[in-house]
Amino acid sequence: MSKGTTKRMVIMLSAAALVFGGIYGFQQFRNKMIQKAIGGMANPPQAVATTVTKFESWQPTVDAVGTLRAAMGTTLAAEVSGLVTAIHFESGKMAQAGQVLVALNAAPLVAQLPQLQANAALAKLNYERDLAQFKIQAVSQAQVDASAANLKATQAQVAAQQALIAQKTIRAPFAGQLGIRQVDLGQYVAPGTAVVSLQKLDPINLDFTVPQSQMSVVKLGAKVSVTSNAQPDKSYVGEINAIEPQIDTATRNLKVRVKLANPHGELLPGMFATARVGNGTAQQWITLPNAAIAYNPFGSTVFVVTSAGKGADGKEKLTATQRFVTTGMMRGDQVAVISGLKAGETVVTAGQLKLHNGSLVFVNNSVQPSNNPSPTVKDE
Repeated sequence: MSKGTTKRMVIMLSAAALVFGGIYGFQQFRNKMIQKAIGGMANPPQAVATTVTKFESWQPTVDAVGTLRAAMGTTLAAEVSGLVTAIHFESGKMAQAGQVLVALNAAPLVAQLPQLQANAALAKLNYERDLAQFKIQAVSQAQVDASAANLKATQAQVAAQQALIAQKTIRAPFAGQLGIRQVDLGQYVAPGTAVVSLQKLDPINLDFTVPQSQMSVVKLGAKVSVTSNAQPDKSYVGEINAIEPQIDTATRNLKVRVKLANPHGELLPGMFATARVGNGTAQQWITLPNAAIAYNPFGSTVFVVTSAGKGADGKEKLTATQRFVTTGMMRGDQVAVISGLKAGETVVTAGQLKLHNGSLVFVNNSVQPSNNPSPTVKDE
């Protein structure tokens, strides 16, 4: 190979090496700059709202929505068919126990009653006569027994007739407030036809259910505060007078009944009302806004903010650490923390969705989640 060819080969290889070296060097420079940029962008501090944990007095309570029921309530109906001949009440008025409300036509039955009573009176005379004859051995024992049986039979016929006549009269079985009349004078009614409703409103019962996890708060005789939007400015106090002795297997709830005084009839059957049951002594628990808790299938967690020393700018660095906690009962927007936290720790209450274990954070408490133990619904 000539010297000229060798020289040209060396120049070509040197140029190729220079080109490929430049490309490699550019790639390395580019990768380094990308890594530096990514490193500068990684894990920027996230804005979060926080609260400092502390112990609060917590009265164990149960809030439940229930239905009001009359202490005694029924819809009166006709036992037998007949024509309405008299109405002795006005709709919406009070009725006394035993008061006659409606009379049906009982004339045929009443007309037959004297005949049956006469038969019974004759049977009694015959029995007394046979009994006197038997004492002087003028008649046999069989004759006396037959007379006694006949007397009982005729007396039973009279009682049966009187019972049929009584069925033609509809009376109030207990004292209470009448509803709206459902029949009119001269109307023919069949057995089972509704006549009027009757409700005993004082006292009145409130039935509600509580989950089995809150059974310990519900005790016989426990005081209950009841409110209803029908009387928004009033609160009624009653006590638990009955607890169902079994849990509903479909809902795992326990049925409870509260008796309430209702002297003015302000509460009516069928209304819904809210009951608050408080029992036992107050306990000291750490409380958090419900929004601070992340509820997961594997457990409930919170983010606790701790100091990570000073940064390059001399300011304190804050990090968020995820921690498992055990929660208890709720009241309004608050939840009790049974274990996992100590008083005085700083817990994230808002902004935790963008955090992971070890995230850098900075605190901005300009917006806080609701933390009201007794929130109320307002129309706005």
